[in-house]
Amino acid sequence: MNTISFLLLRLAIGISFFGHGLVRFPKLQTFSNWMVGNFKKSLLPEALVVPFSMVLPFAEFAIGLLLLTGLFTKYALIAGSLVMLLLLFGTTMIENWDAIPSQIIHIALLAFLLHFIDANSLALDQLLKK
Repeated sequence: MNTISFLLLRLAIGISFFGHGLVRFPKLQTFSNWMVGNFKKSLLPEALVVPFSMVLPFAEFAIGLLLLTGLFTKYALIAGSLVMLLLLFGTTMIENWDAIPSQIIHIALLAFLLHFIDANSLALDQLLKK
């Protein structure tokens, strides 16, 4: 894989995660309340949904920042995949079938980047290797 192609995909996914987290910080409680409301009729207990909804924006922001900078890229890609798998599971629990394609695309791109991690030469990771 071309290093520029890898960089562009890494930046695209990084912006998505970073932006999702960033816009939720000023309205964290509102976001949490919205998420809890969506899961009221699901099988998932509120005791799981509340902490997840409070941690999610921080995880998204951190993963996005790591991907944007190319720092600990492999671990950021794995963490991003785990977050997306959790979101995918939650999405099925509330039967929000329209959101699933976007989540699967994110997971596919994260897995693709992980597969071609050796092309990650335009990243802070490269400075750490020296």
